Amino acid sequence: MATTAPSPSSAVAALANVRSLAEAFQATVAAHGDAVALRTPDDAVSLTYRQYAERVERIARGLHALGVRRGQTVGILLTNRPEFHLVDTATFHLGATPFSMYNTLAPEQIAHLYENAGCDVLVTEVGFLDRAKAAAQGRANPTTIVTVDGAAEGAITLEQLEEQGDPDLDFEAAWRAVGPDDVLTLIYTSGTTGPSKGVELTHANMLHTLQAMASVLSIEPGDTITSYLPSAHAADRWSSHYNNLALGVQVTSIADMKTIAGVLPALRPTLWGGVPRVLEKLKAALEAGIAAEPDEQRRAGLQGAIQIGIEKVRLEQAGQPVPEELAAKHAAMDEAVLSKLRAKLGLDRTKWIVVGAAPLSQDVAEFFLAIGLPITEGYGMSESTVLIASAAPEEFRIGRVGKPIPGAEVRIADDGELLVRGPIVMKGYRNQPGKTAEAVDGDGWLATGDIAKLDEQGYLAIVDRKKEIIINAAGKNMSPANIEQVVKGASPLIGQVAVIGDGRRYNVALLVLDPDIAAVHAQKHGLEPTVAAVAADPGVQAHIAQAIEQANERLARVEQIKKFELLTDEWLPGGEELTPTMKLKRKPIDAKYAGTIEALYAE
Repeated sequence: MATTAPSPSSAVAALANVRSLAEAFQATVAAHGDAVALRTPDDAVSLTYRQYAERVERIARGLHALGVRRGQTVGILLTNRPEFHLVDTATFHLGATPFSMYNTLAPEQIAHLYENAGCDVLVTEVGFLDRAKAAAQGRANPTTIVTVDGAAEGAITLEQLEEQGDPDLDFEAAWRAVGPDDVLTLIYTSGTTGPSKGVELTHANMLHTLQAMASVLSIEPGDTITSYLPSAHAADRWSSHYNNLALGVQVTSIADMKTIAGVLPALRPTLWGGVPRVLEKLKAALEAGIAAEPDEQRRAGLQGAIQIGIEKVRLEQAGQPVPEELAAKHAAMDEAVLSKLRAKLGLDRTKWIVVGAAPLSQDVAEFFLAIGLPITEGYGMSESTVLIASAAPEEFRIGRVGKPIPGAEVRIADDGELLVRGPIVMKGYRNQPGKTAEAVDGDGWLATGDIAKLDEQGYLAIVDRKKEIIINAAGKNMSPANIEQVVKGASPLIGQVAVIGDGRRYNVALLVLDPDIAAVHAQKHGLEPTVAAVAADPGVQAHIAQAIEQANERLARVEQIKKFELLTDEWLPGGEELTPTMKLKRKPIDAKYAGTIEALYAE
């Protein structure tokens, strides 16, 4: 029987009268029970929605037998795997609150989350067990630890939890009792400015975001997406977890995000997203492959096709007509060359690719638009239930993060800070009413901490973090993030850049190499395959110096980098210098490299 694919508006309608994500999930199971909901790339695990629902009920009964009740919390410390979805969904069916922890957290950081959340049950993997146990030492309440990947001393397995479920629990009554104001999850902030705060998001918060984004972007039952960013991050929860259980989007879990480029060609998701660094790596890998093409004519053809695409993109972005001759050339190149590049990446079926969490550089945006990928940006924060602004790919404007999503009211404060109000604003910070009052005023306006501009077409542009704006010794305001984008775009070898200049006469920069690109460079040039060895190579140092010169040509004189230090260190997500989502920890960087920074200003 022929059917008509649902439109984005039907997805919105499906959630119009739903009170909770538990109710939304049960409706999805009823409508799409035989469709595959959760899987791994090799299909070692593949669960239909009906199987998903059966496991959710068994796990919920098991958690209830452990004493988990409405309003309590369950911690999750897992890599991206189907069990995350099972445990999280089972927990909120009880009216309890699940939350995820970043895998890189130290025991003392895990202990902080235990106490702030009031969490007495943790679901984790054997590999994280030592840290989970160390964090639980000295707690007043015992911590029950559940492992999903095998038996271990001091823990029970997920299978045992399911076998020992409470048969007297009225499961349907439990999930039907969950309401819109119940706390759906806690999202712990990345901790760039101190201990993590637990953002309380309600079922109503997320239901509104799901509806709003489904009215901006096409999201349909049967769409596919990869879950590879940390599930402790609000972006992955919205894009994969909640779209999966509420709107029927199939999720493939990728345990190690470093492998994402390798698995995409086989998965070919219809929906996708990531942080700018992931796209920068994909761009660098594609360009390196083209540069290594031994056939000079073919290499020139690939580069020429991309350049034609960039010319077309620049005209479109400027609102200018595309000449017929250029349009014809582009159509021919798209069929012969660009479509194959999209397929090589595994993104030839994508309807949209949302990029967020940090600014997307013009170079990267132009490149992916040029090869025909439906790039758009999304802007928001955990406190705003992931998103404040976005745009459909056909409405995307480089340098803008889109328009406020339906229901989000925004205004610019006198000092330039973006404020937002509406059903997307969090309930508050867990057990921190003072911090909540600092973030959300009496009229419901959430202070984002970002300096922004709103143009005449209603598009938002984010200038920088309010607390990170550089004001130099002459009183000139600059955005370090914008400068860092330009510098990173000057060479694929540059992994991270930290610009310093607040209160100083000029700007300096600390640079580290991208470990993956450095490894390729080392192999090609016969160097020891370490970041330190590549960074110490005179040829690399000369290349980086040239890249800084090229970047400076694109910067205003006051923004230019006068001196820099190429570090031999490696900055890893969740380490001293980067948050798990690869944001710079500026204060720790300033403290750790204080001597290096002062030496750059010494002369």
